[in-house]
Amino acid sequence: MNDTRSPLQTVFIYLGALLILVWSGGPFIWQFSTSFQLDKALTSGSPSLIPDPFTLEHYYNAFVEKELHRYVWNSLVVSLATTFLCLFVGSLAAFALSRLNIRGRFGILMVILSVSMFPQIALVGPLYLVATNLGLLDTYTALIITYLALGLPLVTWVLFGYFETLPREIDEAARMDGVSVPGLLWHIILPMSLPSLVTTGLLAFITAWNEFLFALAFTSNIDRQTIPVGIANFTNQYYVPWGDIAAASAVVTVPLIVLVLFFQRHIIEGLTQGGIKE
Repeated sequence: MNDTRSPLQTVFIYLGALLILVWSGGPFIWQFSTSFQLDKALTSGSPSLIPDPFTLEHYYNAFVEKELHRYVWNSLVVSLATTFLCLFVGSLAAFALSRLNIRGRFGILMVILSVSMFPQIALVGPLYLVATNLGLLDTYTALIITYLALGLPLVTWVLFGYFETLPREIDEAARMDGVSVPGLLWHIILPMSLPSLVTTGLLAFITAWNEFLFALAFTSNIDRQTIPVGIANFTNQYYVPWGDIAAASAVVTVPLIVLVLFFQRHIIEGLTQGGIKE
């Protein structure tokens, strides 16, 4: 298809993209700048975007004094475990609802989606009592199970939409070659669905990485607390260390930015392909 846009339209498109970039990236740029400035510069009447003088004091405080690396490790364990479980269970559920002859599958999908509609604040109390009775407080297990329940509906829906775009002739050809139902999923459907798996995996990982409410309720010590809770613990009754918070936020934000940029092609393909029925 030939490009019929006029030069003026092209200018407006690029200008709009630049404004969106500045609007979206501005807070991150300011956050990184804050992490390299002294506390007295942050509380001055005219803060500057350019650190003067440049300092790594806040990164030292975050890692050495406040042990940020322990929170990062906890978040990494919980987020990776949640992601793999969401992909495993969600791919099985989406495959069954998409490729098998299940009566009322769209009703089942609506029930799955309705789970994510409950406000988290309404679930904290009951889940806290359950975790207490099962002895799961201050454990990775409590967080992983909770995050699995939160992320699974979205993972199932996105994978279901992508599986629906794959031609049914693939299933018939596989059965004629003697491929079993599990083999159809693991050896054919999943390899063809890599963009959707990357997309849903990243969404599940980011959801678990950033979750605060349940992590705050279910953990009470640094051995199991995740990054959002750890950063919240930086503050005290009389002082808010904005520089240390900015440094910790920068450290935990960079991996997410790198992951999204690295997998951006798969993310776009996974999100858009699921909306097209062949």
